[in-house]
Amino acid sequence: MNNIQKIGIGLFLLSLIIFTAVLGLNSYTLSSDGLSHITNDVHRNAIIEEAEKTGALDKKYSNNIAFIGDFKSILNNTQASLESSYKSNPPADVSEWDYKMGDWVMKDYTINTLKATGDGPVSNNPLLFLFLTFGLGIIGGLLFILPKFRALPGIKNDNIYHSALTRGLTFTPRVGILMATIIGVLIYGFKYMNGAIFWPLVTAIVAGLITLLVFLHEKKKETGPPRSASVPITGWIGFFAGFYLIGFYILLYWMPEYITNWTTIVDPVSHMLSGNDASQWFLYGLMYTVIVIVMGIRMMSKYRHNKYQRVRTASVMFFQTCIAFLLPEILTRLNYPYYDFKNIWPLNYTFFFDWNINNLIESGGLGIFMLVWGIALIVLGVPIITYFYGKRWYCSWVCGCGGLAETMGDPFRQLSDKSIRAWKYERYIIHGVLVFAVIMTAMVLYHFFTGSTRVLFLDSNNIRQWYGFLIGSAFAGVIGTGFYPLMGNRTWCRFGCPLAGYLGLVQKFKSRFRITTNGGQCISCGNCSTHCEMGIDVRHYAQRGQDIVRSSCVGCGVCAAVCPRGVLRLENGSTDIGERAEEVRNVHIEDLINAK
Repeated sequence: MNNIQKIGIGLFLLSLIIFTAVLGLNSYTLSSDGLSHITNDVHRNAIIEEAEKTGALDKKYSNNIAFIGDFKSILNNTQASLESSYKSNPPADVSEWDYKMGDWVMKDYTINTLKATGDGPVSNNPLLFLFLTFGLGIIGGLLFILPKFRALPGIKNDNIYHSALTRGLTFTPRVGILMATIIGVLIYGFKYMNGAIFWPLVTAIVAGLITLLVFLHEKKKETGPPRSASVPITGWIGFFAGFYLIGFYILLYWMPEYITNWTTIVDPVSHMLSGNDASQWFLYGLMYTVIVIVMGIRMMSKYRHNKYQRVRTASVMFFQTCIAFLLPEILTRLNYPYYDFKNIWPLNYTFFFDWNINNLIESGGLGIFMLVWGIALIVLGVPIITYFYGKRWYCSWVCGCGGLAETMGDPFRQLSDKSIRAWKYERYIIHGVLVFAVIMTAMVLYHFFTGSTRVLFLDSNNIRQWYGFLIGSAFAGVIGTGFYPLMGNRTWCRFGCPLAGYLGLVQKFKSRFRITTNGGQCISCGNCSTHCEMGIDVRHYAQRGQDIVRSSCVGCGVCAAVCPRGVLRLENGSTDIGERAEEVRNVHIEDLINAK
C-alpha cells in the first residue's frame, strides 16, 4: 500500500467518524413555530396544548434522543386525547381520520418537527457537512482505488482469508449470529405488529420446519470445498463494518427520526433534484448511488483485464445512477409519480398495493404507462429475456441490489457458504419467500377489487405489513447488506429475493443460458468456487466437464474471469434446452463410435 492509498483510507475514516458524529451535533427547541409544518389545525393545536401542559413548549434539548422521547410522549397523549374526544363528541365538520392521529402520521410529525426545530452546526451548515462526509468519503475512496490501475491486471487472492476485513466467519460464530439475528427480528416484529403474536409465531414455525427438512434429508455430513478451517474468526474490522451496517439499516427502516441530521446534510442535493426536503429514502438512494459509482470504479480496476466485467459494471452503475436515482427524482419535480422503471414485482412488492395503483391511475397517461410497463415486465419481460440471456440480464446487469453486491460487496464474495446444507436452505427459503410474495399480492389485489381486507381468517393489511417488515426491511436490508462482511455479499440475492427465485425457475428449466466447462483443462485450483458469490461449488462441475445450470447462478462471470486456464465459458445455446437440467450427462466415446 503506497502513501496515496494510506491518505485515502485516512480521509475515508475521517468522513465516517464525522458522518457518525453528525447525529448528535444539533440542539432542539419545541416551539409553536416549529410545528407550523403540521397543516392539520386540530392536530397542531392539540399538540401545542399537550406540550404546554407537560412543560415541553419552548424547552431546549441538547440532543435528539431526549427531544424524541418527550415529543413521542406528547404525541401519544395527544393521540389518546383526540380518540377519546371523538368518541364522546364527534365534530360535524371534520372526518374521523382527519380528526384522529394515526401512528404513521405521528412518525411523520416527529421527523419533520426535528428538522424544523433543529439548531446547530448541521442545520446551519448543511453544505459544509455534505462535503465533510460524502465529499471526503468519495475523495478518500478514489485515492485508495485509483493507484490500483497501475498494478498488473489479473485476479489474485492477496491473503483474503487472513485479512481482518475479509476473513469471514467460522461455523460456530456464524450460527450464533444467525440465531441472535432471527430471535431479535422476531422479538422486534412482535412490537412492530403492535403486540400481535400470530405472524412472528408463524415465521418461527416455518423457520423450524425448514431446518427440520434440511436435516432430515441430510444422510451424512455434507460440506462444500474446504476453506481454511484453521483460519480464526472474522477480524475486528469485519465485525465493525458488519455491525455498523446493521445499525445503519435498523435506524433507516425502523427509527428514521434519529437520523434527521443525516437527511439535513443532503437537503441541498434533494432541493436541486426534486425541490423537496430529503427523506431517509433520498439519503439512502444518494448513498447507494455514490457507493455503486465509487466501488464500481474499484471493480473496473480489479477486472480491467476482462471486457465482460467492465461492461457489466458500467451497466449497473448506469442503471443505479440514471434509472433508479435521478429519473424518479426528476419525475417528482415534474409532479409525476416517483417510479423506478427497472424495479420489478415481486422485488418491488408494493407495486400492486392499492395506494400505488390509485396513484398511477390518477396521474394520467404517464401513470397508466408506468402501470402497464410494470405488468408487462412481470408477464412478458422476465420470461422472454430470461429465456435468451438467463437471470444475469437483471441480477448482474440491471438490479440495484445486485449492483451494490457486485461493487461494495465484491471484497466479501468469497465468504458465501459453499456447503450442500446451505444450498438446501437456499432452495427452501427463497422459494418460500416467493410463495409468500404471491399470496400477499393476491390478497392485496383481492382487497383492491372487492374492498374487503379479509380472506378466510387472514387480513391483507396485516400480511402486507408483516411482509414489509420481515422481507422488505429485515431480510433485504438488515441481513441482506449488513451481513456482507460476515457471510458474503449475496445473502439477500441467494436466500431471500423473490424476483431472483422467479428468474431462477425460468433460467433452470427454460433458458438458453449456461456456463460450459472444459474438464480436461481444469487443474482444480478452486479459484472459481472461491469467488462464486452465490455459493456454487463451480470446481465440482468443472472437474467433471459438466455444464453449470443452477437456478441460483446470476451469470456474473467472475468464475470465468478468475480461471487461469479458460475452463469456463458463459454461453447462450438452445440445442439441449429441454434436457440440460437433468442429472450429470456423460458422453461415452464408444457409444458414439458404435452408433456410426
